[in-house]
Amino acid sequence: TLDEIKSVMGGKILVDAVVPLVPPKVSLVQLPASGSPAVTAQRILGSEVRVAAAFHNVGAKKLHGGEKADCDVLVFSNDAAVREQVIALANIVATGGVDGGALANSVAAEALTSVLIAINRRYKVAGAGIRITGLPAPDAR
Repeated sequence: TLDEIKSVMGGKILVDAVVPLVPPKVSLVQLPASGSPAVTAQRILGSEVRVAAAFHNVGAKKLHGGEKADCDVLVFSNDAAVREQVIALANIVATGGVDGGALANSVAAEALTSVLIAINRRYKVAGAGIRITGLPAPDAR
Protein backbone atom coordinates (compact mmCIF):
# COMPACT_ATOMS: atom_id res chain seq x y z
CA THR A 1 0.00 0.00 0.00
CA LEU A 2 2.79 2.43 0.87
CA ASP A 3 4.46 1.86 -2.49
CA GLU A 4 1.13 2.55 -4.21
CA ILE A 5 0.51 5.89 -2.47
CA LYS A 6 4.10 7.12 -2.32
CA SER A 7 3.90 9.15 -5.55
CA VAL A 8 1.00 11.29 -4.27
CA MET A 9 2.13 11.73 -0.68
CA GLY A 10 4.95 14.25 -1.12
CA GLY A 11 4.59 17.09 1.39
CA LYS A 12 1.60 15.46 3.05
CA ILE A 13 1.18 13.95 6.49
CA LEU A 14 0.59 10.22 6.84
CA VAL A 15 -0.87 9.15 10.19
CA ASP A 16 0.19 5.56 10.71
CA ALA A 17 -1.93 3.50 13.11
CA VAL A 18 -0.52 0.10 12.15
CA VAL A 19 -0.26 -2.42 14.97
CA PRO A 20 1.84 -5.55 14.37
CA LEU A 21 -0.64 -8.16 15.57
CA VAL A 22 0.10 -11.82 14.81
CA PRO A 23 -3.04 -13.98 14.91
CA PRO A 24 -4.14 -16.00 16.69
CA LYS A 25 -2.13 -14.64 19.63
CA VAL A 26 -3.07 -10.97 19.25
CA SER A 27 -2.89 -10.43 23.01
CA LEU A 28 0.82 -11.31 22.98
CA VAL A 29 3.33 -8.61 22.02
CA GLN A 30 5.11 -9.79 18.87
CA LEU A 31 7.14 -7.00 17.33
CA PRO A 32 8.43 -7.53 13.80
CA ALA A 33 12.17 -8.07 13.37
CA SER A 34 12.18 -4.96 11.17
CA GLY A 35 11.04 -2.87 14.15
CA SER A 36 8.29 -0.26 14.28
CA PRO A 37 5.84 -0.28 11.36
CA ALA A 38 5.75 3.54 11.50
CA VAL A 39 9.53 3.76 11.16
CA THR A 40 9.33 1.30 8.27
CA ALA A 41 6.65 3.47 6.64
CA GLN A 42 8.90 6.54 6.93
CA ARG A 43 11.77 4.62 5.37
CA ILE A 44 9.61 3.43 2.46
CA LEU A 45 7.95 6.80 1.85
CA GLY A 46 11.10 8.87 2.22
CA SER A 47 11.71 12.24 3.81
CA GLU A 48 9.23 14.03 1.51
CA VAL A 49 6.36 12.45 3.44
CA ARG A 50 5.76 13.61 6.99
CA VAL A 51 4.92 10.48 8.99
CA ALA A 52 3.23 10.50 12.37
CA ALA A 53 2.18 7.48 14.38
CA ALA A 54 -0.98 7.74 16.50
CA PHE A 55 -4.29 6.14 17.48
CA HIS A 56 -2.76 2.70 18.11
CA ASN A 57 -4.47 2.37 21.47
CA VAL A 58 -7.92 3.69 20.56
CA GLY A 59 -10.40 1.02 19.56
CA ALA A 60 -12.30 1.56 16.32
CA LYS A 61 -15.61 1.45 18.21
CA LYS A 62 -14.47 4.40 20.30
CA LEU A 63 -13.73 6.42 17.18
CA HIS A 64 -17.13 5.68 15.61
CA GLY A 65 -19.26 6.46 18.64
CA GLY A 66 -19.91 10.13 17.88
CA GLU A 67 -18.54 11.11 21.28
CA LYS A 68 -14.96 11.75 22.28
CA ALA A 69 -13.07 8.56 23.05
CA ASP A 70 -12.40 8.41 26.79
CA CYS A 71 -8.66 7.92 26.48
CA ASP A 72 -5.48 9.70 25.51
CA VAL A 73 -3.74 9.32 22.17
CA LEU A 74 0.05 9.05 22.03
CA VAL A 75 1.45 10.90 19.01
CA PHE A 76 4.91 10.34 17.56
CA SER A 77 6.81 11.98 14.71
CA ASN A 78 10.29 13.19 13.92
CA ASP A 79 8.70 16.53 12.98
CA ALA A 80 7.46 18.60 15.95
CA ALA A 81 5.01 20.55 13.77
CA VAL A 82 3.45 17.31 12.56
CA ARG A 83 3.11 16.11 16.15
CA GLU A 84 1.29 19.35 17.01
CA GLN A 85 -1.14 18.92 14.09
CA VAL A 86 -1.93 15.30 14.93
CA ILE A 87 -2.27 16.18 18.63
CA ALA A 88 -4.86 18.79 17.60
CA LEU A 89 -6.76 16.07 15.71
CA ALA A 90 -6.53 13.72 18.71
CA ASN A 91 -7.91 16.48 20.94
CA ILE A 92 -11.03 16.54 18.76
CA VAL A 93 -11.74 12.80 18.83
CA ALA A 94 -10.36 11.72 22.22
CA THR A 95 -9.66 13.03 25.71
CA GLY A 96 -6.37 14.43 24.47
CA GLY A 97 -3.32 14.00 22.35
CA VAL A 98 0.00 13.50 24.11
CA ASP A 99 3.39 14.21 22.53
CA GLY A 100 5.29 10.92 22.63
CA GLY A 101 8.37 12.26 20.89
CA ALA A 102 10.27 10.78 17.99
CA LEU A 103 8.80 8.27 15.56
CA ALA A 104 11.07 5.53 16.93
CA ASN A 105 9.17 5.76 20.23
CA SER A 106 5.98 4.62 18.50
CA VAL A 107 7.05 1.01 18.98
CA ALA A 108 5.91 1.33 22.61
CA ALA A 109 2.35 2.26 21.61
CA GLU A 110 2.33 -0.35 18.86
CA ALA A 111 3.24 -3.02 21.40
CA LEU A 112 0.83 -1.70 24.04
CA THR A 113 -2.13 -2.58 21.83
CA SER A 114 -1.59 -6.30 22.46
CA VAL A 115 -1.55 -5.61 26.18
CA LEU A 116 -4.83 -3.68 25.92
CA ILE A 117 -6.41 -6.56 23.98
CA ALA A 118 -5.38 -8.91 26.80
CA ILE A 119 -6.86 -6.50 29.36
CA ASN A 120 -10.13 -6.31 27.39
CA ARG A 121 -10.38 -10.09 27.42
CA ARG A 122 -9.38 -10.52 31.04
CA TYR A 123 -11.80 -7.90 32.38
CA LYS A 124 -14.50 -8.50 29.75
CA VAL A 125 -14.57 -4.90 28.54
CA ALA A 126 -14.87 -3.64 24.98
CA GLY A 127 -12.29 -0.93 24.87
CA ALA A 128 -9.66 -0.43 27.53
CA GLY A 129 -7.60 2.64 26.74
CA ILE A 130 -4.76 4.61 28.23
CA ARG A 131 -4.66 7.82 30.19
CA ILE A 132 -1.46 9.77 30.81
CA THR A 133 -1.76 11.34 34.24
CA GLY A 134 -0.12 14.41 35.71
CA LEU A 135 -0.52 16.56 32.59
CA PRO A 136 -2.51 19.76 32.29
CA ALA A 137 -5.85 19.53 30.46
CA PRO A 138 -5.43 19.28 26.67
CA ASP A 139 -6.59 22.87 26.12
CA ALA A 140 -3.91 24.11 28.55
CA ARG A 141 -0.98 22.21 27.03
